[in-house]
Amino acid sequence: MSVDSVEAARLNYFGPNWFASVMGTGIVATAAASLPVHPAGLRAFAEVVWVLTAALLVLLIGAVTVQWMRDPRIARSQARNPQMTHFYGAAPMALLTVAAGALLVGRDLIGTRAAVDLAWVLWTAGTLGGLFTALSIPYLMFTQLEVGPDAAFGGWLMPVVPPMVAAASGALLIPHMAPGTGRTTMFYGCFAMFGLSLFAALIIITMIWSRLAHYGTSGSARVPTLWIVLGPLGQGITAAGLLGTVAELAVRPQLASGMKVFAVLFGVPVWGFAVLWIGLATALTVRTLRRGMPFALTWWSLTFPVGTFVTGTSQLAAHTGLPLFKVAAVVAYICLLSTWALVTIRTLKGSVGGSLFTPPPPPATIGKDPR
Repeated sequence: MSVDSVEAARLNYFGPNWFASVMGTGIVATAAASLPVHPAGLRAFAEVVWVLTAALLVLLIGAVTVQWMRDPRIARSQARNPQMTHFYGAAPMALLTVAAGALLVGRDLIGTRAAVDLAWVLWTAGTLGGLFTALSIPYLMFTQLEVGPDAAFGGWLMPVVPPMVAAASGALLIPHMAPGTGRTTMFYGCFAMFGLSLFAALIIITMIWSRLAHYGTSGSARVPTLWIVLGPLGQGITAAGLLGTVAELAVRPQLASGMKVFAVLFGVPVWGFAVLWIGLATALTVRTLRRGMPFALTWWSLTFPVGTFVTGTSQLAAHTGLPLFKVAAVVAYICLLSTWALVTIRTLKGSVGGSLFTPPPPPATIGKDPR
């Protein structure tokens, strides 16, 4: 087989789920910048990771462009796939992750002005893309896709979470806006996107819980996606914390004070449920690993969601000053680094060997596995 034919074959099975690698790598940098402790060398490490993330984003955008130019039917068929279509939400979140990294980390490398300009471009594209997936993918589910009774999985959250990521990264842009109506509108717009994702995610998380209770994990390939539930939880805590911090720049003092209180009143209970979900997801993942869980791109679900738990915990540490949250943020970040390193190495091996560019497995059958 020629080199060109090999490349063409790989593009045939290149899907939007690859953008999860940008999300999972970028959150390593932004979480490092958000930690309540700053050991020597951590900032430099975050800068290197952010540069790698930006380069990976450019590479994947290039691959998508080539795929569309060669055969747009591939992307259209993926949009009609009941499982793959949800991962179109990964692309907007990849853009938004790099945008947040530009403001938190990249400004030390390219300057504040360039970082802000880059963040605005990526944030605008990611926000528009995220609003589109939040509307279009559920619409496809409701009208055209065949959805089985045990179909709910963590991937269903992917198209509706981008507005929550946009709310958090948008909060980082507010200090760089001029005072006035525009800044206030941006603030409330971010808060509205926070609510958009929050309520949609709560509905889907309930359906995932119901599916687990009635049908079990329904196949090993989908088990890592259970960690995606942490995404809207951790990102919601992060967004509430960041919006509470910048509220005084955009709204009246009375409202700003209430926003800061909300960051804690919302964040702590959600953090508690996130800890519960970490315990459940860990137990189910270990159980599946013992039975044999082959590596797949779904393993990237173990990175970005955990990273949002780190950033959310760091926000609670900043708003409460409690050592508990500081320690929890550091421990969670160490776990994130370990998982990210493992998944990155496995992804590189699978990419070189070609095992990640194969047709997806057939859908799992309904029914709990008693093993």
